[in-house]
Amino acid sequence: MAFHFAVESWSPEYGVPASPSEARVQPDVRLDVECTEREWRPLAPSRGPATEVLFVDGVQRVDARIWITGDDGLSRPGLCASYAAGAVHCTGTAVVQEPLVGRSVIAELFGEPIDAGLARYEPAPSTSSAVEALFDQLEKQRRELEIEASRGVGAELVVLDGSLFERDAIPNAIGYLKSHEVTYVTGNPARTIPALEPGQRTPIFLTKTSWSRYSWYLRLPCRRDHPWSGIVRCEAASTLRFSEVQRLADLSAATLPLFASEAHKDTRAPQNLYPIAGLERELRHRLGDQQLLYRALRDASAGLPPVGVATDPLPFDS
Repeated sequence: MAFHFAVESWSPEYGVPASPSEARVQPDVRLDVECTEREWRPLAPSRGPATEVLFVDGVQRVDARIWITGDDGLSRPGLCASYAAGAVHCTGTAVVQEPLVGRSVIAELFGEPIDAGLARYEPAPSTSSAVEALFDQLEKQRRELEIEASRGVGAELVVLDGSLFERDAIPNAIGYLKSHEVTYVTGNPARTIPALEPGQRTPIFLTKTSWSRYSWYLRLPCRRDHPWSGIVRCEAASTLRFSEVQRLADLSAATLPLFASEAHKDTRAPQNLYPIAGLERELRHRLGDQQLLYRALRDASAGLPPVGVATDPLPFDS
């Protein structure tokens, strides 16, 4: 199939959806999973911290927004995007696993690669030309890379930055969510969250949207500027035995405070855990220089000879 593509002239980040798909769905929540709603109270972990922790994270970036015109003369929007995933293995010392980098051209029913010289974007067809569908496909590509990055390194506790969505088959894994865009706990149980002390968690509850998972809140050590200071939410697979979910919940409450960042070192403290913050910096470094990729894509769309060779790593941002 012959095709032509053109690159948009404004910033690739313009108009990027800020909220995940989950935020568009009203959740169905069961609060009486671990105890009745009247019995909700802060819970201290029943075990000590994990001795072996694997932190997994991924990043994504739109290098250019494009328009693809096929033989039928119709033009469809698309994305040329880069993404990376990696892991930090902590057993007293932290070891960064070799990061993985992927690059995709995402458009509806489009199956051709785009070679920009500096990088080759492999096809990842989306189901629709809607912007939500394009970014859903990009997130899917990143999640698949994160699953691959977590393979081969077992750990007592695996912390996946972000939601557990489509990653709940990873052994010993929990999702780690730093921001709160949806209200899950209401009524009298909601009073438990601001009452948490560092290292304490709420009772476990079950959340259903387009998928089901167990969740709980816990507090990291920090200065309390407001009732939700240092509060994070964790997720575990709904397919696990409940005793295993309790084990993961207690492990998270005992372990994660040990990795909490401090405000004088990180503006996203304490939720931006030190291993995740360091890994994120390394992954963004591995994506290469965005401006170079953008120029290479514009040259390729104009039919100019490609500059450089499609190999990783690319020249890094300074």
